[in-house]
Amino acid sequence: MKIFITGASGFVGGAFVKTYAKTHDITAMSRSDKSDAAIRALGATPVRAALGEVKTEQLKGFDAVVHCAAYVEEWGPWEDYWRVNVDGTKELLIAAKGADVKRFVHIGTEAALFHGQHMRNVDEHYPLSLNSPYPYARTKAHAEKAVREANDSDAGFTTIVVRPRFVWGPGDQTILPVVKAMVEKGQFAWIDGGRNKTSTTYIGNLTHAMNLALTKGQGGNAYFVLDGPPVVFREFMTKMLNAGGVTPGDRAIPGWVVRTIAYLGETTYRALNIKSKPPLTRFTANIMSRDCILTDDKAKREMGYAPPFTLEQGLKALAESLKA
Repeated sequence: MKIFITGASGFVGGAFVKTYAKTHDITAMSRSDKSDAAIRALGATPVRAALGEVKTEQLKGFDAVVHCAAYVEEWGPWEDYWRVNVDGTKELLIAAKGADVKRFVHIGTEAALFHGQHMRNVDEHYPLSLNSPYPYARTKAHAEKAVREANDSDAGFTTIVVRPRFVWGPGDQTILPVVKAMVEKGQFAWIDGGRNKTSTTYIGNLTHAMNLALTKGQGGNAYFVLDGPPVVFREFMTKMLNAGGVTPGDRAIPGWVVRTIAYLGETTYRALNIKSKPPLTRFTANIMSRDCILTDDKAKREMGYAPPFTLEQGLKALAESLKA
């Protein structure tokens, strides 16, 4: 299959290209010489473009678009989140449909449902949080809405949303490196003792689901893809840190304290118009102190999804990659 992918220089997009470059003919959106080199090293062909600037002509002849790129920063202007996550996605949809691309696979997130609450036993019927107070969550919700509404069976244009949760594994540059650095600096504490439960998605399981979505799934639908049953955050994070040669301490802090500190910090930064990121954002404080228990029964039923990697296999691969 001939595929155009965005976000190939990132964790998820890069893992997909690395895994499937020999199976598919992949062209990847690139914005710099550095990205060009990284994309070529993964086995794909780079093409200069940016979200919001991809032209219909550039997508002619492709069978599918895999959309991984997003503005994922913890802190930044609302307009930047909206421009990249919402407008960029809408414009890519228009270009893809205009070029007669048949499949559009969008990498979503459980954060699109989040506005500060616990999420327990959540499936795909759970509503999108279109008015979330967190810019990443709100804009990813609106982006997903646009993707699902763009599905057009009459025109032969199928859109699928793949929703992972807590993506981890070799190549991660967000979760593990940040927490590992906090532990090493003595800045880490377990929120509410780390007792909250969370679903997880190993990177190998996610890329497998993305490949399935190229041919399977009902158009206009979203699918959670997970590793299996939920884990206790402290137990799982400890195993990840141990894989990186780090042992976390026992220091803990109540969730309400963390959320209050984050709220006061953001309020102060905005009032003083400070551009740098506060030490702790409300989104991070809230989503890391809440249960997030999801179900992927729909993906198993409609896409034939079954995670090819166990947690133990993923942790072993993570440890080997960090050692290398």
